[in-house]
Amino acid sequence: MLRLIKMRTCFLRKFKTSTESRLFSSVFDVHNLALSVCLTMDVKPAQLGVEIRGVDLNESISEELIKKIKSEVHVQRLLIFKNQNPISGKRQVEISKWFGDLESTFYKHPKSPHPDVFRVSNVAEEGCTNVGRTGWHIDGSFMAKPFGFSLYYMTSVPRNGNTELIESLSEERRARFERLWMLPDRRDRLTHPLIYPHPATGQPTLCFHLGMTERFVWDYGTPQQRVTDRSETAEIIQEIHNEIVKDDRKLWEEGDFIISDNLAVGHEASPETQLPREKVGLRVLHRTTIKGTNVPSKPGVVAEGSSDEDR
Repeated sequence: MLRLIKMRTCFLRKFKTSTESRLFSSVFDVHNLALSVCLTMDVKPAQLGVEIRGVDLNESISEELIKKIKSEVHVQRLLIFKNQNPISGKRQVEISKWFGDLESTFYKHPKSPHPDVFRVSNVAEEGCTNVGRTGWHIDGSFMAKPFGFSLYYMTSVPRNGNTELIESLSEERRARFERLWMLPDRRDRLTHPLIYPHPATGQPTLCFHLGMTERFVWDYGTPQQRVTDRSETAEIIQEIHNEIVKDDRKLWEEGDFIISDNLAVGHEASPETQLPREKVGLRVLHRTTIKGTNVPSKPGVVAEGSSDEDR
C-alpha cells in the first residue's frame, strides 16, 4: 500500500469576500490512494504541488507507477522528487519520454549532459546564462503549440535566488484578462488567448510570456477587436506582473527532480540566480521540454496562425 496525498485543484473557486478571491487557487483534499507497487513512498503537500520521497528515479520504475505519475502531474501541476542524486542526462531524457516527444528549441552548451538537455547556469563556462530573466512565463509560449511538460533537475542550487513559480491571479481581474489575446514577438504572428481551457483538465489556465509579448488584442474575433499600442501593452504587462508577485514562491533544493505541467504553472528566475559564483555559489539546472500537442484556444474562435486541425 502507498499513501499518496492528492490535491484537488479548484481553478475558479469563489469565496465570500473579494479579498479571498483567487483565480487558480488550490484546495487540498487529502486521502489515501492504493497502488500495487513494491515501493515505500512518502508524499506530502508543498507550497505548490507535492514533494515525493522514497522513489529513486535511477531505478526501474513500473509501468503502473509511470501511469500514475503521468495522471497526477495534471492534478498536482508540480511533482517534486526529492534527493535525486545524481540524474544523468540520458536518464532525464528517458524519464521525459514518458510524457511524449522531446522538443529542443534552445542553445546547446558544451557541458550539457545530453543534446536534448538544456543546461542553465549563472556561470557562462558552466551553462547558458540569463535564462528565464525576461519575465514571468510558461515555456514555449511563442510556439503554436506550447510545451506540454517541462522537467527540471536541480544539479546545483545557489545560496540565494531560485526559479520561482506562480499559482494564481486575482479573480477580480478575470473578466478583464478573459478579453485579452497575446501577440508574441515573433514574425509568424501567432495569436494566443491569455486565458483558455487547459487541454487535459478543461480548467482555466494562462498562456503568457511577459518578456516576449509584442502586443495584446482586445476582444479577438469580434467587431470590437483592437490591438494595444506600446504604452497600453506595457501597462497590461505590469498589471499581470503585479498580480503574479503577490503569491508565495517555491524554493528548490539540490537534487530536486521536478515534473511540471507547463501549461498550468508559470515561472521566472529571480535576479539573484545571475549573481557571480563567488557571491551565491554555482547554479546549474538541467531542463527538458515535451512537444506540445494543443494550440491554446477558446471555443468558437480560430486564432491567426492556427487551424481547426491543430486543436
